[in-house]
Amino acid sequence: MDAQEIISRYQAGERDFREVSLKKINFCHADLKEVNFSQANLEQADLSRADLSGANLSKANLSGAILAGANLSGANLTGANLSWADLYEADLRQADLSGADLTMTILINANLQGTIMPGDAKK
Repeated sequence: MDAQEIISRYQAGERDFREVSLKKINFCHADLKEVNFSQANLEQADLSRADLSGANLSKANLSGAILAGANLSGANLTGANLSWADLYEADLRQADLSGADLTMTILINANLQGTIMPGDAKK
């Protein structure tokens, strides 16, 4: 599956793309609100400036992904692998990162207001 196929299917109303392999895919500036990429392989994907608000990225592999400037507000990133990911200036307001791997993740200028971080107790 390539980026254009995913975007076309998304625009047609499909939201469930769990467990897909999209390594190194380019979704720069894509509108993918509330998409389900749970357990998907998005390793080294370019998601810079993408709108992933409300997306389900639980247990997704986002290692080495570029998410600079992405909107991840309200996203479910529980158990996601974000090691070596670039989240520079990403919007993570109200996102759930519990159990996520943030090893060497770039979070400079990211908006973390209300974000549940790894190790935080859920309320």
